[in-house]
Amino acid sequence: MCGTPPTASSPRRPPAPTQDAYLSDLPWIRAVNGWGPVERDSSNGKNGAGDGTPIAFGGTTYPKGLGVHAYSDVSFHLGGAAKRFTALVGIDDFSARQSSTGATRATVYGDDRVLFTTPTLTAAIGPVPVDADVRGVRVLRLEVTDANARTSFDHTSWALAHVTVG
Repeated sequence: MCGTPPTASSPRRPPAPTQDAYLSDLPWIRAVNGWGPVERDSSNGKNGAGDGTPIAFGGTTYPKGLGVHAYSDVSFHLGGAAKRFTALVGIDDFSARQSSTGATRATVYGDDRVLFTTPTLTAAIGPVPVDADVRGVRVLRLEVTDANARTSFDHTSWALAHVTVG
């Protein structure tokens, strides 16, 4: 679903998670992606959600996560129920095999407040671990931007993107 995030009174807002969960198992309230669909548990979607390759960094495959292409902006309703957000974020193996020119930057927002920003991500540096305190956060937003004025090969994966509740 693309567009403006729902308001607090909107009936479209999904319930907050009640237990620990991977983001790819939760509904998003906003999903904007630079090219193709946001992929759940795979990367580099071409024709529709679910057609991408497994998320992988340096030959290690991850069963859970989100695959996006800069510019992307994906938001989830946490409703203040979660306490930690963790992930590995970086240029995935699929894009690295295509070219070494991909470069992105990932930012994690909690209620529009920056919680974490990566350095420039490239296939050569590998993924960066994310560990952010999200206590009290109602809306978690993951943004990926181009970091080198080239939008090609900027496919980025959020492997094991997970919230801890309680």
